[in-house]
Amino acid sequence: MENAWIVTPYFFDQPDPALTEAVPAAQPYLLNAPQAVADRSPAALGLLHRPIAAFARDAAARGARPVSVAGDCGASLPVMAGLQQAGLAPVLVWLDAHGDFNTPQTSPSGFLGGMPLAMMVGRGDPALARESSLRPVPEADVWLIDARDLDPLEAEAVAGSGLNRSAVWDLPRLAFDRPVHLHIDNDVVDARDVPANNYPVPDGPSLDQTCRALAGFKAANRIAAVSFSGWNGRLKGAGRTARACARLLQAALGG
Repeated sequence: MENAWIVTPYFFDQPDPALTEAVPAAQPYLLNAPQAVADRSPAALGLLHRPIAAFARDAAARGARPVSVAGDCGASLPVMAGLQQAGLAPVLVWLDAHGDFNTPQTSPSGFLGGMPLAMMVGRGDPALARESSLRPVPEADVWLIDARDLDPLEAEAVAGSGLNRSAVWDLPRLAFDRPVHLHIDNDVVDARDVPANNYPVPDGPSLDQTCRALAGFKAANRIAAVSFSGWNGRLKGAGRTARACARLLQAALGG
């Protein structure tokens, strides 16, 4: 399957041009970099999300696999929206050290980056999801992988939800008879291997373990799209983390 790449070099409203390094050398990609992203309001972030949704829709409609690289997990929302607009109803497999399942009512900090998976299934404020016309994904169609760092009320929400839970090393045993939207936040890997993250989390699977698990998962499934949340190019260890991210994407995509 052809991989169609789009790079959104932002962490929400903060530019991070290093994210283009995730794309393999000589591979063409669309640079999604509007200049008017002034804040983290839904209207401002919609300037980033609507082009991602259109790109994912068009790529999927012609039989290609959209691969979206961005600095935050919120950019996964328009990827799913684009797949829906192309007529697909994929399973969502979400790899992350965090749950991203907070809402404004459960979050101790109000940080938007802790809420995208909740938004994906229709919890919390729907305004950002509406920017890309996302329809809520049924919780039973979501597999949350790892999520070893949950806030207290977030953990309660996950436990009381319809989400499926699993570990990274179980990925090769998951096989679906439907297309898969695979979302990878690179911080699912142990912080020693991906140090240049805003919120690194220790005690996770190694880079090698995660790559092997992703390769096994790819062999058993039809991955219709990949959304990838990358590193912070301004932090120490950015080069090492960029190389680790390239390996994760290669494992998920093959080749």
